[in-house]
Amino acid sequence: MARILLIDDDTNLREVVTFMLLEAGHEVLPAANGQLGLELLPQKPDLVLTDIQMPVMDGMEVLRHVVEDNPDSAPPVIVLTAHGTVKQAVEAMQLGAFSYLLKPFARAELLMAVDQALHTRGLEKDNARLRHLLQEKSADSGLIHQSKIMKNLMQQVQQVAASDATVLITGESGTGKELISRSCHDLSPRFDQPFVPVNCGAIPPDLMESELFGHTKGAFTGAGKDSLGKIRQAQGGTLFLDEVAELPLALQPKLLRVLESHQVDPVGGNLPVDVDFRLVCATHQDLETEVAEGRFREDLFYRLNVLHLHLPPLRERGDDVSLLWDHFTLLHGGAGVLTTEKLHEELRVKPWRGNVRELKNINQRLVLMRQSDTLELADLHRLSPRSGKVSPAMQEPPSENGFPLRTLPPEGFSLIAMEKEIIRQALEICAGNRSKTAQFLDIPRHVLIYRLEKYDLS
Repeated sequence: MARILLIDDDTNLREVVTFMLLEAGHEVLPAANGQLGLELLPQKPDLVLTDIQMPVMDGMEVLRHVVEDNPDSAPPVIVLTAHGTVKQAVEAMQLGAFSYLLKPFARAELLMAVDQALHTRGLEKDNARLRHLLQEKSADSGLIHQSKIMKNLMQQVQQVAASDATVLITGESGTGKELISRSCHDLSPRFDQPFVPVNCGAIPPDLMESELFGHTKGAFTGAGKDSLGKIRQAQGGTLFLDEVAELPLALQPKLLRVLESHQVDPVGGNLPVDVDFRLVCATHQDLETEVAEGRFREDLFYRLNVLHLHLPPLRERGDDVSLLWDHFTLLHGGAGVLTTEKLHEELRVKPWRGNVRELKNINQRLVLMRQSDTLELADLHRLSPRSGKVSPAMQEPPSENGFPLRTLPPEGFSLIAMEKEIIRQALEICAGNRSKTAQFLDIPRHVLIYRLEKYDLS
C-alpha cells in the first residue's frame, strides 16, 4: 500500500480516481488545486498525481516545488493531461516528472502507471539503503583509525569518491593504498558495478597489453579464445592499477589513449570498443622522479594525477597503532588475548618501515606463537629480529651471501616451505619493500610478486 497525493480541480475525476486507488489498496490524499496539494506534502506521499491546468497553482508549479524542495527524497510525479496539453506534459517530464497519463484513461492504465512509479521509487530507496550499508562497510574494511591525519584523509576520500575523475594514491608500501581505492569505489555512484584490481608489477611485461586491453581469438600463440581484458571487465565500475609506475613504457601511450577516447583496442582486433570506467591508480614510487628520469610519460602522469590522495606512513599515525594492533589481535584468533601497556608503548614508537603490513605480520606471529594469553614486550623481542633480541631458532650463522638460513633437518624438509620462509625473512630485512626484496633475492620484481601472492605473503 502507498500514500498517493491526488491533485485535480475536476471533482468528478478526482472522486473516480480516488475510488480506483482505494480499491487497489492505496491511501489517497485528495486536493482540489496545487496550493492545497502542496499543503499536504508534509504528510510525505509516496507518489504525486497532478493535473496540469488548474486554478490558483498549476501542475507545473507543483512539480517544481516537489522536485526543488526535496532534492534527495522527492516522490515520483505523474502528470494528468488532456490531448491538447501533451506538449506541456513532455515539458513536465523534462523538469523531472516520472510519466504522464492522457485523459480519459482506463483503470488498468492508471494502476499500471502507479505501479511502475512506485516500483521505481522502491528501487531508488533500496539503492540508497545499499549505498549506506556500503559506506558503513567501507568505514570498517580495514581502515581502522582515530588519528586526526587519517580522519582528514577519509574526508578527502568521500569528496573524491563523488567525482568520476582519475585518482592517484601515493604512499609507502604497506600503508593500505588498495583499501583506500576500494573506498573510492564503494562510496562512488559506481558502487554497484565491478571493482577490478590489477597489480602492474605482478604481470610479465609481454603479457600486460593483453591483460589490460584484451585480445581476440588467434591474436597470438596461445590465444585460444577472446578475452575481454581488465579494462572491459571494469565496464561501468572502477579499474584499480596498483604499482602503476611498473606499467611498461611502451603501453603508457595506449592507456593514455583509452582515457582520452573512452575506447579500447583489443590485441588482434579490427575495431575499437567503447568503454566506461573510473580509473584509480596507486604507487609507492615518486612518479615525478620517474618522469624526470624518462621511465614514465609526463602526459600520462598529468592525466592520472587529477585527484591526489596521499597515505601517511604508520610512524605518523601514532594514535592508530594500538587500535590497529587490537583489531589484528582479534582478526588472528586472539579473542581474550591482552596486550600489556609496555608492549603498546613500544609499538607506538617503533618506526614501522613496513607500515600497517609489518604491524599486521608481527601481530599474527605473536598471537599464533604466544605462550600465554597476555602479549608482553619480551614476546616482541623474542620474535622480532629487528629488536636485537632474536629467538634461538633465528640464531644460525649466515650463509655465504649473508642471508640467515636455518640448519637443514636430517629427516628432510619441504622445499616450498623453505622458499616461503626465505622470502618472508627477505621481506623483513628489506622492511617490506618489494623492489629491494627482489634485488636482495636476485630475481625479477614480477617473479617476487607472483610468489608473494602464491604464498599469501602480500
